[in-house]
Parts: sequence; C-alpha cells; structure tokens
Amino acid sequence: MKKCPRIEVNLEKLKENTKTLVHLCSKENIRPAIVTKAFCGDERITRAIVEEGIDLIGDARTENLKNLAGFKEEKLLLRLPMMSEISHVIDYVDISLNSEIDTMKELSKEALRKNKVHKVVLMLDLGDLREGVLEEDIFFTVEEILKLKGIKLIGVGTNLTCFGAVIPDEINLGKLERYAKEIEKKFNIELSLISGGNSSSVYLIGQGRMPKRINNVRLGEAILLGNETAYGEKIENTHNDVFQLVAQIIELKEKPSVPIGEIGKDAFGNVPLFEDRGIRERAILGVGKQDIMLDSIYPIDENIIILGSSSDHLIVDVTDCPREYKIGDEIKFNMAYGTLLRSMTSKYVHKEYL
Repeated sequence: MKKCPRIEVNLEKLKENTKTLVHLCSKENIRPAIVTKAFCGDERITRAIVEEGIDLIGDARTENLKNLAGFKEEKLLLRLPMMSEISHVIDYVDISLNSEIDTMKELSKEALRKNKVHKVVLMLDLGDLREGVLEEDIFFTVEEILKLKGIKLIGVGTNLTCFGAVIPDEINLGKLERYAKEIEKKFNIELSLISGGNSSSVYLIGQGRMPKRINNVRLGEAILLGNETAYGEKIENTHNDVFQLVAQIIELKEKPSVPIGEIGKDAFGNVPLFEDRGIRERAILGVGKQDIMLDSIYPIDENIIILGSSSDHLIVDVTDCPREYKIGDEIKFNMAYGTLLRSMTSKYVHKEYL
C-alpha cells in the first residue's frame, strides 16, 4: 500500500506546462525564471523544468538554492537578503533582489572578501507596497549602489499582486520600463535584467501588452499549476493537475451534522458554524491544517463536501457519492497554490513522482 498522505507529481505534465510558458515568453523575448520555493527546491522537479529551456532558478530561501548548487543555471534570490544570511547569499546565489543600501554594503564586503562579484537587481515599489524603494528614492539609491565594489547592478524589478493585490498593467510596468531607461541614461550604464513581476504578469504576455523593455518574469504558479494569477484564469495548453494530494480514510461513520453541546472556539481560535443537514456519512482523512490550507483543496470526486479540518484530520461528507467508500480508501484532491506550498513543505506529506 502506498504511503499517505502524499503528493503525486506528474513530471510529464509539468514539462508540458514549462514548454508552453517558455514558448509564450520567447515570443516576447522574455527570460522566465522558475520559482522553486513551492516545492522546496526539489532536485527532481527542478531538473524536469530546466530541461525544457529555463536557465534561471529563483527561490526565496537560500537553503533551497544551496540544495540546487549542482545545477549550472543561474540562481536568483527572490526575497530580500537577511543580514544573517549574507555569507550564504554570496556562496550560493548569483543574483539577488535588493532594496536596502545597508544590505548591499554587506553584500559588497562579503563579495570582496571572497573575491567574487555579486549581481543585484534594485526592486522598485510601484504600488503593491511590499518590497522596493519608493519612486522618489530611485536615483539616489542607484547612485549609492554604483559606489560599491564587489556587487554589480544589472537591473531593476518590481513585485505586484502578492501583498497589495495590485494588478500589473501597462501603466505600472510602463513605469518600470521608463525608470530602467532613465537610469541607463543618467548613469551611463546598461541594465540587462528588467524583471516585470510574477505569474500575475502572464496575461499581459499572452495579450502582447507587456512593455517591450521588460525581459524577465518570475514564474511559479503559472508553470506548476497552469494559472495566471492576476485574474485566476487557466493558461491555454497547460495542466492544472500536475500536483495532486492523496489522503486516506481513517474513520467512516454516520454522525449528526451539528456538534452536540455548547459551541466555543476550535483549536485555531475560530468559532465554527454548522448547517443542520441531519445524519450524514462522514469520512475522516489522515491529513490536516499542518499540511494543507482548507480553502485551496478540491476533491476530484465532486460529490464530496469538505466540512472542516483540525491540525491532523480532514472531515468530509461522502453521503452523496455514488462510490461506496470504505476504511483505507484514498481520496484525491487538486490543489491551489496555498496547499501546494504547505504540503510540499510538510515532511509529513510523502512525495511520489509519476
């Protein structure tokens, strides 16, 4: 019997997704980076992706990039470097996204100490209010970066959608393009990497609306799950089921649909609400909130109703299912990005490659 819970990874479908995105980007002269954080820099998954033509590996964790040190592709650190990881950044990262001069000074010192040149991309905050220098500080910051030895400014970038849910468009990404040109002119330098966001920017590429100077996007969900994330639409010629969660039934009983007794807070401090639907057949699966996000799993059997979850148990209603489930049966789910990230990170969820 196979181990449960587990994630089944269809590597052939993943390669097809990658091929589709690489082709889409190549038509607009865009170099995509694969964001490996959702699968913790898993070597087998990364290899399947880079074999389809991606030559830039991005991750938010230096630990994952260290794990991928054997790959010849350039490594891009997506989260701004922490002071406590400067040494690892210089050792295992080719390019890092930055917004703080103090951090870049430390990168400079460490790079000089190790006789290296570390590439940096200056992040601009164009409205999403996550990382990036404000527009009024861009030129001053560039001037300060150019004084530092051991690091080389190779580009500018921005992040949209992830925090403030600001949709990338020709206006905000047009600003990124404009600032890149102004920096090159003002400081007489050439910027080779203009990084125009993440999977939420894919819809612009598909519509031919991406500003021409932008030549990089950082893709996670678009490749892994086949979705653009600005509007949540499926990308044509991709698969949404590359990763599937499989959980096993550990209890199967008919029970009331409303708990008996005074209702207080659950294990996570929430007060649950229950609809009285009478006696129902309920299955408990051996997976829980430690491994998944309840609002981002979708049963393949559409007759299953997800009722709720605790840390280690997922409770579902199987009353209306034509299949007669029994103890030990497996139930399979498609996932959104939140559960993919959490389940691949969990050491309690096994991984199987198809």
